[in-house]
Amino acid sequence: MRRSICYCEPSHALAGETRTWKFIYTPSTNLPKGTKLKFDLQSKGREIDWQIPSANLKKGGPVIYLQLENGKTIQAKEVEASDSFTPQYEFILPHIVEAGDALTIIVGAKEGEPSKKGNTIHAQTTAQRRRSFLLYIDPSGKGHYDDPEVFSMDIRGGELANIRVLTPSFVVKNKRFDVVVRFEDEYGNLTNNAPEDTLISLSHEHLRENLNWKLFVPETGFIALPNLYFNEAGVYTIQLVNSKTKQVFRSSPIKCFPDNNKHLFWGLLHGESDRFDSTENIENCLRHFRDDRAFNFFGTSPFESPEETSNDVWKLISQNIADFDEGERFTTFLGFQWEGEPKTEGTRLLIYSKDNKAILRKKDLKSNSLKKIYKSFSPKELLAVPCFTMAKGAEYHFDNFDPDYERVVEIYNAWGSNEMTKKEGNPRPISASSSGYPEAAEGSIQKALQRNFRFGFVAGGLDDRGTYGDLYDSDQEQYSPGLTAIISPTHSREALIEALYQRSCYATTGERIIVGLYLAGIPMGKEISTADKPGLAVNRHLSGYVAGTTKLQKVEIVRNGKVIKTFEPDNYFLDFAYDDLIALDKVVLNAKDKKPPFVYYYLRVTQEDGHMAWSSPIWVDYIPLSALPKNTLKRAAPAKPLSKKETFEDDFEDEEDEEDEDYSDYDDEE
Repeated sequence: MRRSICYCEPSHALAGETRTWKFIYTPSTNLPKGTKLKFDLQSKGREIDWQIPSANLKKGGPVIYLQLENGKTIQAKEVEASDSFTPQYEFILPHIVEAGDALTIIVGAKEGEPSKKGNTIHAQTTAQRRRSFLLYIDPSGKGHYDDPEVFSMDIRGGELANIRVLTPSFVVKNKRFDVVVRFEDEYGNLTNNAPEDTLISLSHEHLRENLNWKLFVPETGFIALPNLYFNEAGVYTIQLVNSKTKQVFRSSPIKCFPDNNKHLFWGLLHGESDRFDSTENIENCLRHFRDDRAFNFFGTSPFESPEETSNDVWKLISQNIADFDEGERFTTFLGFQWEGEPKTEGTRLLIYSKDNKAILRKKDLKSNSLKKIYKSFSPKELLAVPCFTMAKGAEYHFDNFDPDYERVVEIYNAWGSNEMTKKEGNPRPISASSSGYPEAAEGSIQKALQRNFRFGFVAGGLDDRGTYGDLYDSDQEQYSPGLTAIISPTHSREALIEALYQRSCYATTGERIIVGLYLAGIPMGKEISTADKPGLAVNRHLSGYVAGTTKLQKVEIVRNGKVIKTFEPDNYFLDFAYDDLIALDKVVLNAKDKKPPFVYYYLRVTQEDGHMAWSSPIWVDYIPLSALPKNTLKRAAPAKPLSKKETFEDDFEDEEDEEDEDYSDYDDEE
């Protein structure tokens, strides 16, 4: 039995390639006069998708039309599709087309025009195997279309433009680790499209002269380099040089410790992919973040409304989150966004610690308020992350802050920083001129910290759903998507949830900036009291490190919302120590919750390229010496500042020692 034939010319495309494309269809049976054909590019019309042509052959620019075997041209008619923002294209045959005759749908330059910039169509910028285009056929001419005929085209990576080096952020001296090198085109697709004689040389700080690494561009587009290690503690970047073009590519910084039992993991708890929808296309979205973006973790964050996240979609999301969670490789979190009342509840991300949990609908009586939701879960079962707290109209004033569930707060996402107002010096403020969200000072994170609300910092990515749904079409200021860093001893969902609960995390504006902050050996996110270390009343010894992806502009120590020390290193990394010698009782904030007076510190990092990072805070509670038992005073030795050398070498030893002690007296009073 004869079968219809569908093929494309050319048979494959390079990502982002611009030219005229032909889709050739040969029917297996006669098509009578009046037959309708409907062609669907399956493009969403975004810059990363296939360009949308015009059906009007009289206008300039790229067009679409049908050409019969005798050379006759048929103009298309744009047809709206109910489930798409872009049109489909309908053709009506003026006479019979016999079986075996070719019908050619041409997308790009008009007939007789040379293909050139301005009249050609650019392909999608995402590599994809067997990308499909659909042709519906209705021989009756009444619009009753059956299942479509399918054209398939491979979209391959373009010319080599970037080499990305994927490394761990924390390593230990003389301990081996693996590195993955990705060869990418300008759009981030894997590619081997490079001259055959291309050689890549590898080096890093302190590499011995007798070692000379040379890499070829592999057919797969990536290569794994096992068993690398560093002989000395310090900060490293792995450098790759294209010997043909002399281009230099560097990895994100690597912090090598003399000894360390912690790891640094990167990912997103809240955010979308600009390539793949994270609801119906959740599987491809997870693969993208795991394989292409090299994230260590990712959390889903659809809004709870049935219109956006139906029960079937939630079931699909839940199943994929359970399937993709893989210890030591990629951790997934099941979460969703919930829009509460402005000011009192705001917008927040709810994250489950377990799989296969129900989505909580705002319209349901049992989940129409945060108080009801919190009563239904224990603190370790559910994390609630306030987001976009300074967006006027969707803000959160922290009046109903719950320290059991709101362990971390989103200080930044692609729509701005919630740290403070623009007037107070915020370089990435939430800002809109006429439409969108202006900033609401009452939702600032610094104001909440001043009121003794204690939480760590995380960052969100880009989002165009729910609260953020209309911002792309507004004059809302948009910034780079953020990243969340979690410091944890192991890579598992249980360990990362516990680290978030302990506020062992920090936020960046999208770059993998390494940040460490300690106060008397206590790491970020922790609390300490003069009842345990009376010497803190006289001196708070702050130490830490920063390693940027480019040269650092400034590193600021913030105390109670004010910068007390600024470092301006002439490098991309910094080890620092600073003694805050002002008497503690002179700088404490009076807690209004009947708790001891306190101070808080955090680190704010700014690179020369404008990217930023914020460490989670450290809190010191002040209990006067007169209120301490006498035997406590006898046991306590005066706080002695460490030397600079001791500080740098012993940061993690101090951290481990402090973790062995019992801090239950001054941990969060749940």
